Amino acid sequence: MTQRSGAVPADWPEDAWPPGTRVRVIKDPEWDGPYQVEFSGTIAATLVPFPVRGGRGHEGELVYEVRFDEPQRDSDGLGPYRGGEVWGRYLVAEDPA
Repeated sequence: MTQRSGAVPADWPEDAWPPGTRVRVIKDPEWDGPYQVEFSGTIAATLVPFPVRGGRGHEGELVYEVRFDEPQRDSDGLGPYRGGEVWGRYLVAEDPA
């Protein structure tokens, strides 16, 4: 994982990717979402990761704030968004270059 320098916020979950981690937002094989295409972004420190709410998450799954490298439209065509809350199942850590 790539991580920016600096302290991780004290309330950051111990098992969560740290702010600055480079990730790829992927499409779900079961439906056409959550975004129209796959793309890269960075875990942001503006929101502490939290469990997926409403019983729809996988065991221990977190929601992350991700800043997108380029603005993206969601699966409904709304946007473009420069970032958003993304469930952990739709994120894959990118190898550092």
